[in-house]
Amino acid sequence: MSAEPLPTRADVVVIGAGVAGLSAAARLADVGRRVVVLEAAPRLGGRTTAFEDRETGERVDNGQHVLFGCYRDTYAFLRRIGSDGLAPLQPRLALTMADDNGRARRLQCPRLPPPWHLVAGLLRWSALSWSDRVSALRIRPLLDAARRGSAEAAARDVPSDQTVTGWLDAHRQSAGIRRWLWHPLAIAALNQHPDVAAARPFVRVLAELFGPRVEDSSVGLPTVPLDDLYAAPARRFIEARAGVVATKTPARLTAADSNERSWRVFARGQSMEAPAVICAVAWHALARAFGEAVPPALDALVSAASARRSSPIVTVNVWLDGPLFDGPFIGLVDGPIQWAFDKSAIFGERAGHLSLVASGADALAEMDAASIVDRATTELRRALPVMTSRRVLRSVVVKERRATFSLAPGEPPRPATRTPLAGFYLAGDWIETGLPGTIESAARSGHLAAEAVLADAAR
Repeated sequence: MSAEPLPTRADVVVIGAGVAGLSAAARLADVGRRVVVLEAAPRLGGRTTAFEDRETGERVDNGQHVLFGCYRDTYAFLRRIGSDGLAPLQPRLALTMADDNGRARRLQCPRLPPPWHLVAGLLRWSALSWSDRVSALRIRPLLDAARRGSAEAAARDVPSDQTVTGWLDAHRQSAGIRRWLWHPLAIAALNQHPDVAAARPFVRVLAELFGPRVEDSSVGLPTVPLDDLYAAPARRFIEARAGVVATKTPARLTAADSNERSWRVFARGQSMEAPAVICAVAWHALARAFGEAVPPALDALVSAASARRSSPIVTVNVWLDGPLFDGPFIGLVDGPIQWAFDKSAIFGERAGHLSLVASGADALAEMDAASIVDRATTELRRALPVMTSRRVLRSVVVKERRATFSLAPGEPPRPATRTPLAGFYLAGDWIETGLPGTIESAARSGHLAAEAVLADAAR
């Protein structure tokens, strides 16, 4: 821990230095607010960070993240801190999927105006039968709404208790297109099986992906480890504007006299005052921000956050003795591993491993590392026959048991950024953004919190 003392006053204190906290802090620092960011962990990034593998020395993301052209808040944040060029977008949506029979099929959307680019891509995709392609046309009303830019309205019409499977049933989507497209997309976006996850955020994702710009559905892969993409640049940006970013610094909050519109933040054995606090911690950590004394006005909010369930992601990082597939990534149909990313194709020669991602990985998360690696490599051999001639040189398994919050119908409602207490705001992928627990939801929540602070201060 640094011995350097923290300031005794700040314009805004941000607790938590993941995407949400840093996007909020960067926005506020950009307009001249003196911001102090406090992070309990030894490194920045929260659930979106990287570590150094002790044997190879490679930087390894704690989980692979994919960006899309519709991630407007994410790219606004990256542009602000000068790192948007480190996550370039494809010119158009293109992805290859392989099933457990070793068949690989590539979906490539032509550069046509939305939604025709998707329609044309699906009509030409050899993975689908003609009946599958016809069933895809039944979501045309959703695509039309997306083209008009009304993603929020399209999602609002979906019943809150409807699952993704129920929504697909209602739109008569065939088994083939579910298998090759909707299920992989839903599991990746929602981190839960379509039988479990609510349909409303899934429809919001579809409407955002296939919005009014053809590049909305383009994939962006960070070409550097996640902390180099946003955490380190954000820290430099904030500190260059008289802000402070401190790690290894747990913080606790106490509301000052409500007439003072002030909060006291205790960290490193000292007290700091600020008129505004943005709490950008995960849902399951919110209660800890207050220690033993949650303010009565926040009891219901904190209890609801604590009751929200989580969904795990397991990432299997493997080093092989030869290449496995062409291109930066490939999707795997039907198995517990949904995506494989070749980090050497993404990071360049400084990386030599694959990241195999299992979302909604409740069963895998209960297995030991050796069993997980065995299961993952078995799936690779089924989908990619060349794997039978490859040898695993090293493996590192990362289990994020609380990777995202549950989106199952019946979960507690997601809170807004403003709370019942003046000067206390929430940010995080789990607050009500309309989106599932993605980087975009986190960045959007950070910007919402920053704008709320600025608007309230101007009153």
